[in-house]
Amino acid sequence: MASILTQKPKKTKLKELKALGQQLLSSRAHINNLPLLLTFISPLSPPQHVLESLLSLQSFFTAVLPDLPPSSSSTKRRRLDDSAKEDPEFIYRTWLRSKFDEFVTLLIEVLVSPDTEEALREIVLDSFMEFVKLGNGGRFYSAIYHKLLRSIVHSATAVDTLSELLASKYFKYIDVRFFSFISMEKLAKTLDAKDISDDKTMGEDGDSRSQSRDSMELSIHKIHYIISHIPPLEGIDGKSEYEMWSGSGFSSKEEHDQKEISKLRKSEDKQLKADKQNSDVLSPSTIARKMKLKFTKAWISFLRLPLPIDIYKEVLATLHQAVIPHLSNPIILCDFLTRSYDIGGVVSVMALSSLFILMTQHGLEYPNFYEKLYALLAPSIFMAKHRAKFFQLLDSCLKSPLLPAYLAAAFAKKLSRLAISVPPSGALVIIALIHNLLRRHPSINCLVHQEDGFETQEDIVNKAEDSGLGTDISRNRPGIDHFNNEESNPIKSNAMRSSLWEIDSLRHHYCPPVSRFVLSLENDLTVRSKTTEMDIKDFSSGSYATIFGDEIRRRVKQVPLEFYKATPTSLFSESEFSGWTFKYEDGKENDTGREEQSMENSSKENDVATKRQRIECS
Repeated sequence: MASILTQKPKKTKLKELKALGQQLLSSRAHINNLPLLLTFISPLSPPQHVLESLLSLQSFFTAVLPDLPPSSSSTKRRRLDDSAKEDPEFIYRTWLRSKFDEFVTLLIEVLVSPDTEEALREIVLDSFMEFVKLGNGGRFYSAIYHKLLRSIVHSATAVDTLSELLASKYFKYIDVRFFSFISMEKLAKTLDAKDISDDKTMGEDGDSRSQSRDSMELSIHKIHYIISHIPPLEGIDGKSEYEMWSGSGFSSKEEHDQKEISKLRKSEDKQLKADKQNSDVLSPSTIARKMKLKFTKAWISFLRLPLPIDIYKEVLATLHQAVIPHLSNPIILCDFLTRSYDIGGVVSVMALSSLFILMTQHGLEYPNFYEKLYALLAPSIFMAKHRAKFFQLLDSCLKSPLLPAYLAAAFAKKLSRLAISVPPSGALVIIALIHNLLRRHPSINCLVHQEDGFETQEDIVNKAEDSGLGTDISRNRPGIDHFNNEESNPIKSNAMRSSLWEIDSLRHHYCPPVSRFVLSLENDLTVRSKTTEMDIKDFSSGSYATIFGDEIRRRVKQVPLEFYKATPTSLFSESEFSGWTFKYEDGKENDTGREEQSMENSSKENDVATKRQRIECS
């Protein structure tokens, strides 16, 4: 009985909410029910109450929203004269506008709150997007949509669920994408300005600076999630139609303009041209051009932020595929990519893909590109996560026949030196890269068999003095490798005076695939008609597991000729050691008896020998 009494107030309260909503929709006399219903739009309210209030308020505001004046922050509102502001009807509608703005704010609080149930969040988001569709006279209401995205980005808690819901349900509409890019650009610029001001004002307060930095990193993560999940505009052929969320969007206005142009064909030519220009603004090709421009501005503003290292790597890993093909001017990324490429390490490896695209497809000139690429060749690169893509790009960068001989020789020698300190999978990649280098650049084939020149002692001393080495001629003696492995500049590495002796040592490598594969370099690679290039993709993803798997699947032509017909029971057979037996502990007694018997036999033999000696002496 007590449980029934405790449930009655909840039921009656929910019925009261329904009654309040029905009264509000039936007559203006019950307009005071509006503030009461707004109090239930809260993350702390029960979901049933939030839903009931939401349905009533959505029905009410959908009907009156087209007649409401602009927001108080709008420029149109400021232009109204004093007589219009004193009108009771205008005052009433202004009050309704303020309540609608409050309603929008409450909806955003429910959406962003981590305490909101997922089912309720989806319903609230759908209702909110309906106001985005119809709240601006039938056109896209970008002001409240930007307010939603700003709340998502600046919220203190992660709202990945809301971001996923928004991306999955609404990013398929072209106008939602368009205004999402605009909002992301504004929010990124705001964060960038905030970061600059924080650096100036909070230099002494370490705790505040740390909190501000954590908050900014969280906002950057959210911006990246949203901007990376907005699908790029595909199928740009000037004829395709785009799905709009707003009922009065680009498509419908375009059709209206085309009809007006068809009616005015008999009018003056100047007017006709003007109408055609107005219609072209909303054509699919123009939409694509505008989308590309907003896409570019949003990404450039985002890349100017102080990205956390995890976001930095994720952006670099997808930049060449997800961003560069859709930019209006990809060369604008040159500063970001060259700065990333100069950092070194894994970041430089990940920036190489995008930088290579800008150099080969968009005419970017980067004088120190090969010097930075040469510096990336280190043993750690053979254990990096993105090593497969790096080796493929390295092979592509060294493919040009215009590459100077000293540069090709430096890369070949550097790779050769690395071959003796990397895992077997890395040695296989190096052999393939050197194979391609020797085939593409015949001028460096002297490294395969480099002989010391017939130089006199005086010539060696003169060369040493000219190169700044003084009279130290120990580095010029025969048998000394002239290559400087510690030199970061390939020009000064002195690779042309060295040889690929490290590759020759791989013929005795402990791993059979390496020792077999290195024999391919014994062919005359200068004869291009009889040789082919190695596909680096076949070796770039190798590991111990792949090598072992290949060896297991490998068909062996030569097999051992000796084998056991039966499983051996002991380490040595009795025929190999005559007179000896190998048995377990239970046969120790037999062994002891044999030893005693042998000792007796030996003593008897000794007695017989002594008797013979006595007889002979007598």
